[in-house]
Formats: sequence, C-alpha cells, structure tokens
Amino acid sequence: MTSEDITVKLYSSKCDELLKEGEIRFAGIVDKDGKLIAGGFKQGLTPHEGDETRLNAFLEFVSKASIRKEYDESLGPINYLAARRDKAVLVSFPFPITQILLLISAEPSANIENLAKKVVEIFTDVS
Repeated sequence: MTSEDITVKLYSSKCDELLKEGEIRFAGIVDKDGKLIAGGFKQGLTPHEGDETRLNAFLEFVSKASIRKEYDESLGPINYLAARRDKAVLVSFPFPITQILLLISAEPSANIENLAKKVVEIFTDVS
C-alpha cells in the first residue's frame, strides 16, 4: 500500500466520522483539480436535485478563493469558507500544505461554528 493509499484511507475514515453527525449530508476531500478523492454523500441519503452540480460549482468557487493569498499576511490564512443557502449549508476547509479541500454540505439548520469545531476535532492530526 502506497503512502497515497494510506492518506486516502485516513481521509475516508475522517469523512465517515463527520457523516455520523446528523446534519451533515456530504463530506468529501477534493484535490486541487476538483476531483473527489475521499468521502461522499451520507449512505442512504437521496441528494437534493442538482446537489452534485451545486457542489461542483461551489467547489470551483472555493478552490479559487482558497488559493488567493493576498490577505494572508495581514489577516491570516483562510480557516474555512461558508455559504448558507435555503436548502443547504456549504462549508469548505482548505488544507494549504497538501492543496486539498474538505467540502461539507449540511442541513440549512446547521450551526456553522459548531460544524467548524467538529471538523477541527476530527481532522486535528491531519496536515
């Protein structure tokens, strides 16, 4: 098993852990090319119509925003980006060193700060 396989397996288990949270519908790790490398929709969940398309559009926006570094020096790096929609909350967490993103879709009632704390708790040991 390669180190890449081990890393993907670690990310998959972390996403599975996040998916145990009641409000989370999708948790996935996406590489810099926008390809899903780990995670996905909660098992047994029927995605909203257009969920995949919306996630891809959000991912495109987020990856561009996360790459921008012009405010890092004065404000610090991006911890996460969030968008609250009528039908879902979308939150992305950039992993700058490995140039990947954790993307989460949750129910509209989700508390973004609580989601962020949960992500930090679960992904603390991942660089």
